[in-house]
Amino acid sequence: MDAKTVQAKIDEYVRPTTFPVAVKFLRDGEAPPPKAKRPLADLRRHVTVCQGWAIARRYGWMMVLRPEDMKCPLGALMAGFAAPNAYYEEGNLCAGMYTADNDAGARSEASVEKFRTGEIDGIVFAPLARADFEPEILIVYGNAAQVMRLVAAAVYKTGGRIRSTFAARMDCSDHLVVPLRSDEPQVILPCNGDRIFAGAQDDEMAFSFPWTKAEDIVEGLEGTQRGGIRYPIPTFLTYEPSMPKKYEELLAMQRDKAEGAAYPQSK
Repeated sequence: MDAKTVQAKIDEYVRPTTFPVAVKFLRDGEAPPPKAKRPLADLRRHVTVCQGWAIARRYGWMMVLRPEDMKCPLGALMAGFAAPNAYYEEGNLCAGMYTADNDAGARSEASVEKFRTGEIDGIVFAPLARADFEPEILIVYGNAAQVMRLVAAAVYKTGGRIRSTFAARMDCSDHLVVPLRSDEPQVILPCNGDRIFAGAQDDEMAFSFPWTKAEDIVEGLEGTQRGGIRYPIPTFLTYEPSMPKKYEELLAMQRDKAEGAAYPQSK
């Protein structure tokens, strides 16, 4: 399915307030798209991986991140731009911040899925509508109801449930490595770094899926729309509410008045 169709369907059925982000991984010396901005060369800044997709989803710029652009050492490890060393594997970056001690930190670091060292040369992020390449991953940010809408679409044809894991850190792995490796969608809880460095808001979640699932998700959006699963959520409004006691008293007076009775005299 072509990118324009997917973009149009997501806009119609999900209505995200930021651009869906197409992701491509560069391999074997592959050149980035000519229009892609390079953080260090073009912006004179080192950045985090999450800044890359945030710039794409908020500014509409196409970005390419390579090893020389990295500011976050954890993002560099996730992308395979750097090899894990003992200091990292021993849990030092977690201990005292995310975990009580190094042992717990080491377990947290070991649980993060990463690209193999040198597996990719770079990561391209672009707003889907401007992507002049075949995406490998699509990232969509939204509120909880919008992400729910995408979850419903993802299981429309297969049934079952989406399996996602959460750790409050290194959501770059959840966005990029996990859906690519598993070939399954992921619900993303933006991590602390995504919030601090990439501007993820308190009311935002994200949904990341491999491009191989795009057609199924579009069909799921259409099918669930027909079934009544929609956004904005059509909340139930055709009910009769209860009112505070004094409101009810005034309402009774108004109804009596309408029926020709006089209001009681004030004392």
